[in-house]
Amino acid sequence: MAAPAPVSEAASSQSSIEKRLASLENMMQSRNLLQLELQQQLNLLQDEVSQIRGVTEEQSYKLEKVLQRQRELYQEIENRVSQAYTQPTAAPTTDYTQPSDAQTYSNDLSENEAYERAVALIMKDKRYDQAIPEFQTFLTTYPNSVYASNAHYWLGQLLFNKQDWAAAANQFDTLITQFPDSSKRADAMLKLGICEQERSNIARAEQLWKKVVAEYPNSSARKLAEIKLNAVK
Repeated sequence: MAAPAPVSEAASSQSSIEKRLASLENMMQSRNLLQLELQQQLNLLQDEVSQIRGVTEEQSYKLEKVLQRQRELYQEIENRVSQAYTQPTAAPTTDYTQPSDAQTYSNDLSENEAYERAVALIMKDKRYDQAIPEFQTFLTTYPNSVYASNAHYWLGQLLFNKQDWAAAANQFDTLITQFPDSSKRADAMLKLGICEQERSNIARAEQLWKKVVAEYPNSSARKLAEIKLNAVK
């Protein structure tokens, strides 16, 4: 007669199946944990990429603003030079060594030379960074010069181009307050408003632009002031 299967063999088989199931469960848990960890790392990488993209876009925007201001400055200089060369010879030409406010030419030769040297760095050599200390030295040496209002404007424009808003604002404000008859006062007031806008002083900027519109209704600065006012509404 055939003997029945030993109980120990059945128990051993059951135990082997349970071990395999337990092993499979451990493998599934390990894989799930690994997938979770990989997903977390992927999320972190995506966050880092988003941050980098945001910084890149911000820097690109700031760079474009710098380039735009440079183009504006260079274009204004080129326009003035073109106007000087295209005027009839019988008519007085615009000379950047003289102030634009119908003041007389200085009798001090050293004063004239200092101003001409600073202007030449812009008009002739296009060395805009070097022109900044030249104008600063000129204004320190000749604070009451007939060229002072022009020097303040050009220094403010050069600092404006470098996005040194506080320093540029100081030059434009000096021109506005100390030289009320300057032909560059409307432009200085417009630029001062932009400086205040960049420094988050929006109310002050709007006040300046409204003043440009009210006091200089026939100027080109008025049109630009109106554009700036409409943009902040």
